[in-house]
Amino acid sequence: MALVIDRSGSMQGERLAAAKKGVEAALDRLGPDDTVSLVAYNHDVDVLLEAGRLGSKRDAAERAIDRLTAQGTTALYAGVKEGGEQVKAFRSDMTVNRVVLLSDGLANVGPSSPREVADLGRKLAGKGITVSTIGLGLEYNDELMQRLAAVSDGNHVFVERSSDLAEIFDREFGDALSIAARDVTITIECKAGFRPTRVLGREADISGSRVTLNLAQLQADNERYVIVELEPEASLKPGRAEDVAKIDVGYVNLDSGARDAVEATVQARFTDDAKEAEASLNKAVMSQVTEQIATENTERALELRNQGDVAGAKQVLMDNASFLGRNKAALGSGNAPAPAASISSLSSLEEKSREAAEALDEADWERTRRAMRYDQHKSKVQQAY
Repeated sequence: MALVIDRSGSMQGERLAAAKKGVEAALDRLGPDDTVSLVAYNHDVDVLLEAGRLGSKRDAAERAIDRLTAQGTTALYAGVKEGGEQVKAFRSDMTVNRVVLLSDGLANVGPSSPREVADLGRKLAGKGITVSTIGLGLEYNDELMQRLAAVSDGNHVFVERSSDLAEIFDREFGDALSIAARDVTITIECKAGFRPTRVLGREADISGSRVTLNLAQLQADNERYVIVELEPEASLKPGRAEDVAKIDVGYVNLDSGARDAVEATVQARFTDDAKEAEASLNKAVMSQVTEQIATENTERALELRNQGDVAGAKQVLMDNASFLGRNKAALGSGNAPAPAASISSLSSLEEKSREAAEALDEADWERTRRAMRYDQHKSKVQQAY
C-alpha cells in the first residue's frame, strides 16, 4: 500500500495534523509483513518512506509522518504516479495492491484534468493496482477524484471535517485487509432470444450477446451484484422456463493463490398474465435496480446543475425522491418484501434527494455536489463504507 498525502499550503494546521494522526492509527492495523510506502506532494513529489516491509520500517514510518509539513502548490498527478511506482515495486498477484490518495485542493501542477488523471488510473488498474481517493474539505476537484477511483475500482470518500480523517483511514485500511479475491472477471453469455441492452451501475463491455466486466477485488463476507437489462424476443412462449444466460466468474483466490472459477445458469419463466408477473417479482433485486436507476437520476441532476440549470436539476431530484418513495412502499410490503436493509437504503436515498433539491444555490452547491458524487460512487460500486 502506498499512502499519497497532499502537503500543499492548504493542508496547513488542523488538516495536516489530522492526516498525520489518521495515517499513524491506520498503520497500526498493518502487520510486519505488509508492505507500505509514504509519498508526499506539493509542487514536488517526495518519497518519505520507500516501499518495504513494515516490520523493519515502523519507526522510520513514524518519523516520516512526523516530518510532514505543508506548503506550495499541488502536483496531484505526479504524486499518484509515484505512489503507483512504489506499489509496483512489490506488486504480487497474492497481495492487495492499492494507492490511497488524500487531497484537499485542485491539481494545478502537471497533468490536471479529470481525463488525464483518469487515464493514469486506468494504467494502474491494468497493472492490478487500485486507487482509493479521499477528498477533504470543499475545494478539491470532486470529478477528478471520483473518476480516478472509479476507473481503478477503488473507494472514494468525501470528508468535510478533518476530525473525521482518522475514522476514514481506519475503514479504508480495514477494507484492504478484508480482501479475499482479486482480479475478478465476469462473463455473461446471453442465450439465443435475449439481447443485453445495458448494465446498471458499472462499466461493462457489451458485444453481441456477451457482457464482460471486471472487479479489481472482492471483500470477504461482502456481496456484489451486477444488473443487466435484457430485451427478449417477442416469439418467446408463455408458460415455459427458458435458460436466459450462462455466467462465468474467474478470480484469484488469495487464500490458495489459485485462479478459481464458478459458473451458473439463469432461468426465467414467461407469462402474458400481468398479475402473475407482478406476483413473481423479486423485490430484493428490484430494490437494487431502483437504487441504480435513482443514482443515474442524481447524475443527470448534477450535470444539469453544473450547466447552470438549477430549476431543471431541482425538478429531477424531486422526481427522483418521488420515484424512490413509490418503490420503497411497493417493495417493502406484500409477499416476500425486500430486506429491511434495502428499504432503509432507499429511504436514505429519498431523503438525500430531497435535501439536495433544496441545496443547489451557490452557497450550498460545493458541499452538495461533493456529497452527491460520494453517494453516487458508493451506490455504483457497492462500496463498503
